[in-house]
Amino acid sequence: MELGAFLTSQVMAYALVFARLGSVMMFIPGFGETQVPVRHRLALALVLCAALLPATPVAPMDLGSPLALLPVLGLEITLGLWIGLTARIIMTALQFAGYQVGMVSGLANAFAPGMGSFQGATLIGSALMMAAVALIFVTDLHHVIIGALLMSYEVFPVGRIMPGDLAEQIVRAGGMSLYLGVSLAAPFYVMGLVLNVGLGLANRMMPSLPVFFVASPVLIGAGLFVLVFAAPSMLRAYLEAFTDWLGLLAF
Repeated sequence: MELGAFLTSQVMAYALVFARLGSVMMFIPGFGETQVPVRHRLALALVLCAALLPATPVAPMDLGSPLALLPVLGLEITLGLWIGLTARIIMTALQFAGYQVGMVSGLANAFAPGMGSFQGATLIGSALMMAAVALIFVTDLHHVIIGALLMSYEVFPVGRIMPGDLAEQIVRAGGMSLYLGVSLAAPFYVMGLVLNVGLGLANRMMPSLPVFFVASPVLIGAGLFVLVFAAPSMLRAYLEAFTDWLGLLAF
């Protein structure tokens, strides 16, 4: 094989790997956070693709025309976006739970900084998202993410895509995220119900009690108290759900 043809085939193989992994890096939790500049994510994706190329089953491609590579690149980009967006949808369970906690405990704030590429964040939701991103790297879950991306080539070979299955998995990820978010916020629903019923009964027994003046600090204090004990379990439940989803790509 001539040197020019050999280099061309290697560059095409690298382009295929970058099409999938580079698209994933734009949205995957941990690597694809909006706080990370796009230029840095791009540089990380280029380095990561160069490191993982020998370990992927992508063979050097010898195409007669470069245009023949475009449909395969389109499929790989679509699959990479699907993986990244599905992982991001699962992560929104924490933001949904934080939003519910903020609404129940009176800590919601429309001007809170958003985390995770979605709007409508609260202070508690942003804190949970930042804690989850930190735990991804502290617990070495980012190694599992890279391993799952590498094993995704066995689940989804190059140039093959199943649109029906991808759409079904997106819907299942949305349902899983909603169920997980409601489950994480369940203790605060109970707390809000008990406190509001108690304040309502107190208002009936003491009509002169300024219940709205008393309720706000009670709800905030109780919400923070419950959050201190519930936050570790909430983060652990999210990491377990995210790890289980990564296992679907690896096996």
